[in-house]
Amino acid sequence: MLKMISKPAVKLVERYLPDPYIFVLLLTLIASVAAIAIERQTPLAVLRFWGDGFWGLLTFSMQMLLVLVTGFMLASSPPVKRILQKIAGTAKSPGGAIILVTLVSLAASWINWGFGLVVGALFAKELARLIRVDYRLLVASAYSGFVVWHGGLAGSIPLTIATEGHFSADQIGVIGTGSTIFAFFNLAIVVCLFIAIPLVNRMMLPDEKDSVYVDPSVLNDEPEPVGRITRPAERLENSLTLAMLVGVPGLLFLLDHFLLRGGGLNLNVVNFMFLFLAIVLHRTPRNLLNSLNEAIKGGAGIVIQFPFYAGIMAIMVQSGLAESMSEWLVSFATANTLPFWSFISAGIVNLFVPSGGGQWAVQAPVMLPAAQALGADIPRVAMAVAWGDAWTNLLQPFWALPVLAIAGLKAKDIMGFCLIQLFITGIIISVGLVWF
Repeated sequence: MLKMISKPAVKLVERYLPDPYIFVLLLTLIASVAAIAIERQTPLAVLRFWGDGFWGLLTFSMQMLLVLVTGFMLASSPPVKRILQKIAGTAKSPGGAIILVTLVSLAASWINWGFGLVVGALFAKELARLIRVDYRLLVASAYSGFVVWHGGLAGSIPLTIATEGHFSADQIGVIGTGSTIFAFFNLAIVVCLFIAIPLVNRMMLPDEKDSVYVDPSVLNDEPEPVGRITRPAERLENSLTLAMLVGVPGLLFLLDHFLLRGGGLNLNVVNFMFLFLAIVLHRTPRNLLNSLNEAIKGGAGIVIQFPFYAGIMAIMVQSGLAESMSEWLVSFATANTLPFWSFISAGIVNLFVPSGGGQWAVQAPVMLPAAQALGADIPRVAMAVAWGDAWTNLLQPFWALPVLAIAGLKAKDIMGFCLIQLFITGIIISVGLVWF
């Protein structure tokens, strides 16, 4: 059944979904026109919102580029490759490969979203080396696991409201993760998704005649062999001692961060961990640089598109468009249905503001007073916004860029499969937020 439904969905997306760069240009125009037509902003005001906010995600853009680069370097190191190969070797069939890559991606994304994006994509490539399976669905399965990130350990909204002095603390106080991440309703949603997403991906596996297999050149990321060393500079480039003198202190810093200071995972810590593990596991600077040269090839989409999303975010927030959209959707909610409408509104806003923390800053001033006025469960409403933010990433190619760069595919190749997951996961999450 799902195989029959996914086939036209894949063809539809392949035909009509443009490159993510075109997508972000269209979103820019839509947000601008909506701000003028709905919020009665002048064209000059919208132009200023956009231009002033265009560089607002520079730090985040660099972090995302480093997620791609450092994650690739770590996973391409010989020890990690051997681990991935060993796990991939447990899959004996195309269907088994689809289920395995989905479960690995789900688990990694629940731990940390950046970790999940990179590990899922690299594991998909490893499986493609061993098993002849539709490569589009394999990579789509790796990306589909990303949907659980905001209900996991690194969810930015539940971690924000669990932090002393957060921007809405005067209104709702500090809400611990026991009421959000580890609440029964949230864990029930996560468990259901861990069951449903792999099964749905498996049921979408095309027949052999309809399958698209990977070009072997995409999988070739072996470093160049080291030639005869003749220059002193080459001795430094191939020095194990130099790599260890820098790499080991980096790992000691991580031990201090986690064990002695009780620090947690965030994007900077993940990138730091990936980088210094890669330095140690590649053993020489030359091996690391060879891996870096391969990794950086896929970063162009991140570099050029993230500033446009920063501009869209500025238009949505500063014009009042995001707030108006949220207010309209919760205007007909009740205490029981507010989590559902919060989820839907967050999913829509996420298409234009693809940032969990940024989206909470936009929607919290609307959702929290509504929850208090209706007597709704505030932690559940907050998690509804979190799940809505994660949910439409299955449609929004913004977060797929690192995965696509590593896998060597385009958004149109995987989004047809993700569209099916969008509807199914949307039903599961909605039921979980209202009934669990």
